[in-house]
Amino acid sequence: MKSYLLVILLALLGFNAFSQSTKAPAYPLITHDPYFSIWSNTDQLNASPTKHWTGNAHSLTGFLKVDGTIYQFLGAEGPSFNSILPAGDDVNYQAKYTETAPADDWMKPTFDDSQWKTAIAPVGNIDGVSKTRWTSRDIWFRRTFTLDKVDFNEPLLKLQHDDDVWVYLNGELIYTARCCAGKYLMLPMSAEMKSKLKKGKNVFAIHVINTGGGALVDVGIVQKYIPVKAQNIVLAEQKSVKINATQTIYEFSCGKIDLNVTFTSPLLITDLDILARPVSYVSTKVKANDGKNHAVELSFAASTDIACNVSSQEVSASKYVANNLSILKAGTTEQAILKKKGDDLRIDWGYMYVAVANDKNISQFISDNAKPFQIGKIAAKTGKKLSLHTVANMGSIGGQPKEQVIMLAYDDLYSIQYFGKNLLPWWKEDKANTIETILAKASKEYSSIIGKCQQTNEMIYNDALKSGGADYAALCELAYRQAISAHKLVKSSEGEILFLSKENFSNGSINTVDVTYPSAPLFLAYNPDLLKGMLNGIFYYSESGKWKKPFAAHDLGTYPLANGQTYGEDMPVEECGNMIILAAAICKAEGKTDYAKKHWGTIKIWADYLSKEGFDPATQLCTDDFAGHLARNTNLSIKAIVALETFTQLAKQLNETELYDKYEKLTREYVTKWQEMASAGDHFALTFDKKDTWSQKYNLVWDKVLKLNYFPRSVFDKEVKYYLTKQNQFGLPLDSRASYTKSDWIVWTSVLTDNKADFDALLKPIYYYSQNTTSRVPISDWHDTKSGKMVGFQARSVVGGYFMKVLEDKFKDK
Repeated sequence: MKSYLLVILLALLGFNAFSQSTKAPAYPLITHDPYFSIWSNTDQLNASPTKHWTGNAHSLTGFLKVDGTIYQFLGAEGPSFNSILPAGDDVNYQAKYTETAPADDWMKPTFDDSQWKTAIAPVGNIDGVSKTRWTSRDIWFRRTFTLDKVDFNEPLLKLQHDDDVWVYLNGELIYTARCCAGKYLMLPMSAEMKSKLKKGKNVFAIHVINTGGGALVDVGIVQKYIPVKAQNIVLAEQKSVKINATQTIYEFSCGKIDLNVTFTSPLLITDLDILARPVSYVSTKVKANDGKNHAVELSFAASTDIACNVSSQEVSASKYVANNLSILKAGTTEQAILKKKGDDLRIDWGYMYVAVANDKNISQFISDNAKPFQIGKIAAKTGKKLSLHTVANMGSIGGQPKEQVIMLAYDDLYSIQYFGKNLLPWWKEDKANTIETILAKASKEYSSIIGKCQQTNEMIYNDALKSGGADYAALCELAYRQAISAHKLVKSSEGEILFLSKENFSNGSINTVDVTYPSAPLFLAYNPDLLKGMLNGIFYYSESGKWKKPFAAHDLGTYPLANGQTYGEDMPVEECGNMIILAAAICKAEGKTDYAKKHWGTIKIWADYLSKEGFDPATQLCTDDFAGHLARNTNLSIKAIVALETFTQLAKQLNETELYDKYEKLTREYVTKWQEMASAGDHFALTFDKKDTWSQKYNLVWDKVLKLNYFPRSVFDKEVKYYLTKQNQFGLPLDSRASYTKSDWIVWTSVLTDNKADFDALLKPIYYYSQNTTSRVPISDWHDTKSGKMVGFQARSVVGGYFMKVLEDKFKDK
């Protein structure tokens, strides 16, 4: 406690209390939006290939040559696959299929499938991926192929299926799974499976059942190929890694040269123009560590997979000079703008860029591989899995540091389709802007941008340190870039800000209300306009008449197509409560009721719905939809009550006296009734009718943070005391049904406390999880509290909810 107070005192006296985190489940390198996103999933930057948050390779590699010795500091060679039988992502092969149940011998090689339909694989219902449309429940699929030999070394079955699948090879069942695989699986073929292969004619026969949502089937055979590591390449010795809000900073030793590598994505939450600028910086600083001079060269390469959904797509790459910058550009030859939607997808339209100062000591070129220090002259090339190279001769380096800055950028041309209209990215609202002028501006402003990033880093860390201590500050640093970069910033045709989330590895929805809800604290604390951008589309959906129901929609579509709700089920109490609470929170943050007044007609409709349906909810889903349907959910009831509390106070501020009188009385009655019905002795139950249950009542936090004070302090104290008896090593379970939890909700629950000791007791297991989980992905908010492993979800914006304690402190004087 003394050291904590000392840090705060030093900060108040003007000393810099800023520190940095050093450990993460995955390390953010390039983070701008759900598509332009590159991470390192290992503690050592040169221990693994860099990846998109979905896990697909988005390779960056970096090497430093010191007096002729080559040190690798960034990235690693990942496995690649040679095709034995190419799948549909590589070739347009034909197959036969039927959607009507066939005869029992349909999987046999001798079966006559001549009357079946002919398909080009993959077959399914995913736009831009499926080459043949399949929308029914069942498909029976046959692929006939010929092999010249069968003595393959460790072949892999390359399979994509959505959902349940049965795979036969020459009439024998070799694989089955009751799940979906939205991306290709590489499944080892056992000796028994290999024995089914024959020289000459073979047949794969596959039955897939689409149980809901996406539908896909495709099959092939591959062999893993791991390139032999060059003998003259040494791994640089990583000395440290530090993470702050906008940067990830590595220190290496490369023999007699010390190397600092800093990845900066300038997501300045208070400056939307810079936040939306799709340019990241990779800075390399070198300095001798022995007092002598050494010849130093830098080699950096970026894979064109960054501009592809799958690596088999053909790309076109070129080099040119503009605004005194040397620029490499690459994108798919297809350029299917806004043609694909879904969860486990990457962008394959628009263009990636690597830019540096146009200098005689720097060369750029394109090649088929990422080998360092090639002698390259190629200025244009078309192919697959190309590499964009930048080589800089940094000269003779001694004790004086020298820096080389490389910029990575992405121009997606059009970002979002919003009710039928393709929207430009935010930075293109100024018609004078081109990617070249944006790159030139980013280069010119580099020093000032780094200064602004450092100010943001210190603000985020010090605010969180003051609110919750060092562990809490580290969690907020880890969450910052992830939360912001799970959104895309655009403007609607009406000129309204839209800050649209992607429900990453959850279902791919765009602008999901119950993802906005947990994400909101970060944006309320630092820029409420961004939260408006998360609510505006949902308000427009209702107020335009496109959504006709008397409660709020769940989402606006499937990313990046925001053309209307695509989730298969409404969450009426959940989403009404979320929208009303967050609209009221915006008014609190701004100190005025303008935003609620603008949407007052819609808010009144939703409040009326909650007054009738919210207190004792019928069987339905809530934001924790992974836990299944639940009736009489006491935490969902709290959400409805707190939403009515905020509505009541807004009515008072808007001089709606009649509404205020009506809802004040009703809300007070609901609070009293809730305590009676939910009581289970020493705690409050999960549902009104099951007293042997419990759950986190995280929705209560708004009653405290917004200083509504309808619920008595005794409710908070009773719950917190009970929670402290239920914790596991990696946190407090969500409720009595399972050992998994949501880390964002635990942080909200910790804010229910009224003392630092209880806050720390609830928070520390989440910090421990962030440092010790074996799930090496961008923070998963849904993990098991006993094993510390992710259950599902990753890279989601909901970790913005970690800022709830910061928000509480910022609202104290409002």
